[in-house]
Amino acid sequence: MRVDQATPSTQLLRRMNAQAVLRFAVGHSVFNASNVIEATGLTRSTVIGLCDYLIELGWIHQPEDARADPEYSKGRPARRFALRSDAGFVIGVDAGEHSITAAVANLRGEVLGRVRRSYGDQRFDSAVRLSVTCDAIDTVLADCAVPIEKVLASVFGIPSPTDSDGHSPVGQDGYWASMNPGLSDAFVTYGRVVVENDANLAAIAEQSVGIGQGTRSFAALLSGERFGAGLIMDGVLIRGQHGGAGEMRVLDLVDGVGSATGLAALARDWAQESKLTDAGGAASPMAELPRVDVTAESVLTAARNGDETSLAIVDRLGDRLARVCFVLASLLDVERVILVGAIAVAAGPIIDRARTVLAENFYAPIPEIAASELGADAVVLGAIQRGLALVQADPLGLVLVGLPLTATESVNL
Repeated sequence: MRVDQATPSTQLLRRMNAQAVLRFAVGHSVFNASNVIEATGLTRSTVIGLCDYLIELGWIHQPEDARADPEYSKGRPARRFALRSDAGFVIGVDAGEHSITAAVANLRGEVLGRVRRSYGDQRFDSAVRLSVTCDAIDTVLADCAVPIEKVLASVFGIPSPTDSDGHSPVGQDGYWASMNPGLSDAFVTYGRVVVENDANLAAIAEQSVGIGQGTRSFAALLSGERFGAGLIMDGVLIRGQHGGAGEMRVLDLVDGVGSATGLAALARDWAQESKLTDAGGAASPMAELPRVDVTAESVLTAARNGDETSLAIVDRLGDRLARVCFVLASLLDVERVILVGAIAVAAGPIIDRARTVLAENFYAPIPEIAASELGADAVVLGAIQRGLALVQADPLGLVLVGLPLTATESVNL
């Protein structure tokens, strides 16, 4: 390798070519120069030189057994290359109303660890939310032995619309603003920062690794504390002018719904109300539970065991879900509504009721309703997928601290 005085145009071309090779590496497992040539149109000498350069920077490496290449027959095997999964990391965060989950993944999308924290009774306090979020992220980084310098991107999912800069409008009673206490500004040292609506990230997760794969148009419906929908239309995530596509404020005006309160919150509230009346009856398990233990999970468990009070609540939840799904189908013509979030795991009876209500009371076309298989991790996994997409789109733009391309631009490749 020798040093020369590369012109600015040569430096730019080298950077563009290196970007193309690295983008290919991020999207593939093991590859050889021929694979890259076919994908990029670059010459063999250029590809080999760039691969050596990316090895020097720590982005890719050469697997030991080159004879494992399916294209190998005999003689000297072609050089094989692979992305170093530990060349960088992404952070995915689900910053919900009541708690936060932070996870770290390598460049292959493998989740290395996660940490969950509660905001407690101060969940609307901006300083508390920022402090708890920072603690969760730093803890999971320490648990996974990942230095902050190797974090390429951090993606936060919040129950609020966001603009292109990651800021949220005030919203009704200041709720949206309280859910986003300046996250995009507070975590600028954690790689490229993206603050996105949580339902949008859930939709990305379903499209990438969930049951939304192969479905052109669907809604990922978060239904814990509040209803919110991430919308994939013709394969593309829809955000809207202010990032508010999929916000369910319209439900305030829908007969039989009346608010955007989610299924988990309604199950809890209706069960707690039943404890204050004679409707539940002394025989109901809900009557015996301490009020603090009355949750959506306890209601669904009691319903599975045949408790009449809980079964009645499940029917009410199914009725409401059917109307929400019909609104989405009427406005957007989605073919599927995927119920996402922690409640989806046990929501089978609610979905069954909603399907019946749709079939008996609404006109075609009606959407398919399905339960996500991602459980409570949908938003976190969507955040990780969003972070990985950032890396794949612009890997050298997220180059690791201490390894800037400009430091070696003058090297003749």
